[in-house]
Amino acid sequence: HNQSSVPLPSQQTSTMVAATSSSSWLIATSTLLFSQLTTSFTSPLHSPSRHQSTIAATLPVPPLQVASATEYDVVKVDLSDGRDYPIYIGSDFSDDEASALLRSHVHGKRVLIITNDRIAPMYLEQYQKLLDDDDIQVDTVVLPDGEEHKTFDCMSMILDRALELGLDRKSTFVALGGGVIGDMVGFASAIYQRGVNFIQIPTTVMAMVDSSVGGKTGVNHPLGKNMVGAFHQPQCVFIDTTILNTLPDRELKSGLSEVVKYGLIRDSPFFEWQEQNMDKLLKRDPAVTRYAIKRSCENKSEVVQADEKEAGVRATLNLGHTFGHAIENGSGYGTWLHGEGVSIGTAMAATMSEKMGWIDGALKQRIYDILEDADLPVKLPRDSPMTVEMFNKLMSLDKKVADGQLRLILLRGDLGGCVFTGEFDTDAMQETIEEFVKDIDA
Repeated sequence: HNQSSVPLPSQQTSTMVAATSSSSWLIATSTLLFSQLTTSFTSPLHSPSRHQSTIAATLPVPPLQVASATEYDVVKVDLSDGRDYPIYIGSDFSDDEASALLRSHVHGKRVLIITNDRIAPMYLEQYQKLLDDDDIQVDTVVLPDGEEHKTFDCMSMILDRALELGLDRKSTFVALGGGVIGDMVGFASAIYQRGVNFIQIPTTVMAMVDSSVGGKTGVNHPLGKNMVGAFHQPQCVFIDTTILNTLPDRELKSGLSEVVKYGLIRDSPFFEWQEQNMDKLLKRDPAVTRYAIKRSCENKSEVVQADEKEAGVRATLNLGHTFGHAIENGSGYGTWLHGEGVSIGTAMAATMSEKMGWIDGALKQRIYDILEDADLPVKLPRDSPMTVEMFNKLMSLDKKVADGQLRLILLRGDLGGCVFTGEFDTDAMQETIEEFVKDIDA
C-alpha cells in the first residue's frame, strides 16, 4: 500500500486513553470460545513516530452458532462505575453474529426499537428479527424523519408507546437511525422511569463518528438547538458500515465535517491522512471509510473519558458548532443538515482565528480546501436569512455561555491545536460575522 491509503501509526498518550481492539473471531458451532484481543492504548497527541504500547485482555465472546465470523474493530469507551461500553465497527455481519452481539447488551425481556419513516422500510424488519427470540419481545415505534421533528412532541411518541406497552425499568430502547433518532431515543431512555438501558445502531456517518458516542442526548427548542437533554450513556454502539450504501450523498458529505473536526482540534496526522484520502471517502471506499470511522471513534472516546459531562476539554468537540447552530436555527431546522451548518461554522472559526493571529493564513486555506474537497459549504448561500443581529442573538443562547459570557472553540497554533475560551477579540468575531453575512449579497 502507498502512504495515502494505509492507516496511520498509533501514538502513545499520557493523559487521555482509549482502548481499542481489532480481532477476527472464529467461533465453532459446538463450543463457547474465548477470544484473545490485543487492546491498544492510543492517542493522537504525540508524534506518529512513537511506538504504541499494548496489553492483552481476554474478553468472553457470545456463543454464535456459525462456523466463521466477521473481522471487526472494537473501540472501548472507558468510563467510571462500570459503565464502560464497546463500539463495534465492521461490515457484512452475519445475522447470527449481529444478533449475538446485540442481544448480549439486552438485560431484560423487552426491547423497543425506535426509527424513522425513511429507515423503517429498509432496515426495521431486519433488526427486529435480529433482536427477537423466545426470551425477548420486540416492539417498534416509527417517527417522522428530519431535524424539524427533533422536538418534545415527537419524543413523547416514544414515551407514549413505552407506557402503552407497559415497559418496565429492565426494558431496552434501541435507536436505529441517524443523529436525530439517536439523540431523541437517548433522551427518552434517560427520563423513562428515571432511566432505562439503550443501544445505538447509527445509520449515518454523522451518527457513527460523533453523536452515537458519548451519551449526549436531547431535543431542540425553538430558542436553541439541543437545549434540553441529558447525559445518558448507551450499552453499546453497533456500527455496520454496509448500511452506508443506502445513505444519500448529501448526508455522507455532511458527516465528513465531523471527521475533519477531529483532525483540526487534536489529531493532525489524521487531518493529513484525510487530505490524501478525501476522494476515497466520497467514493465510499470500504477500507478507508471504516478506518475514518474507527479513528474518529477513538478520538471521541478519549475525550469523553477525560471529560464526560463537558466541563472542559469535551467542549472542543464543538468546533464550528456555535456559529453552525445559529445558522441551523436561524435558517429554520431542516433547511441545513447539521454537518453543513458545522462546515460553515468551522470556516467562520478558522477565519476568526486567523484575524486574531492565532493561526496563519496557510492553515486557514488548508481548512477551506479540505471542506471544499468534501463538497461542503464554506459560506452562506444568497437566499440565507441570516443577519448579524440573528447571529449575535442566537449565539448568546448557546449552551457554552457561562455567567453571561460567550465561550468559543477556536484554533490556535499549529494544526491540531485549539482552545475553549471566553477570552477572545470580540471585534474579530463581529468582523467575521459581518464578512460572512456580506457574502450573502455578493
